Amino acid sequence: MNHDTTCPDAEARTTSTGSVFGAPCWVSLTSFDLDATERFYGAVLGWRWRTASLGDRFRIALADGTPVAGVAAVATMWQMAVAWTPYFAARDADEAVARVKERGGTAAVGPISFTTGRAALLADRDGATFGVWEGQLVAHWERWRRAAPTFIRLHTRDAFAAAIFYGEVFDWASGRPGGVEVEYEGGEVVLRSEDTIVARIDSGALGSAPDPTIRPHWRVHFVVADVGACVRAAELHGGSVLSKGSDEALLRDPDGALFTVTSRRER
Repeated sequence: MNHDTTCPDAEARTTSTGSVFGAPCWVSLTSFDLDATERFYGAVLGWRWRTASLGDRFRIALADGTPVAGVAAVATMWQMAVAWTPYFAARDADEAVARVKERGGTAAVGPISFTTGRAALLADRDGATFGVWEGQLVAHWERWRRAAPTFIRLHTRDAFAAAIFYGEVFDWASGRPGGVEVEYEGGEVVLRSEDTIVARIDSGALGSAPDPTIRPHWRVHFVVADVGACVRAAELHGGSVLSKGSDEALLRDPDGALFTVTSRRER
């Protein structure tokens, strides 16, 4: 989702969802308190911040000067849980929402209009939340994709059924230029955009599980240099650690949003 409407260079001006349709194009966090969110993620991930031209409720997170994610203080206004959400590029937001509903998913918010495009917040038929964005992408988005500071994974009941659902919504495996390619590796669905792995889908989630780490959900992963340092910082700044390994950890921020830090970069 594009929280930033500034366009300082040609790269930012020419990248739109129509040219990368179906691909993950942004990740966004809903928040109750922007200042507290900035402090936590600044300490844990080393992010710096800039305001977005959409207004005081929005911020852009920067990692080494590259836009990484958006934060929107809309959780209270929209009466929604604090969570990290991936957004997918859509050529037509209305059509994407209609396709989701036709296939048993739900629309929570939108499509709503912003200066540079339209967005909607949705859930698939197993309850995993995701968004769609139609319009101009965030400034330096191509740099964001090349640097791959983020990666997303869907943990769902049936990876192949989910691939069919999302494929029909976003025209995956259409063969059209700019589209997403679908591959199968050892029981997982692997998504590629311009020959780069951009997401994975795996099976095994339980639809009625009270534990948010077990029921169907999209998980956002952030690539970091030192997983251990992120774990320590999260604990020191009010977060919690749900699981930890040598190269990956599942963390919860003080408001309850789950995210993963990893030293592994998908390619």
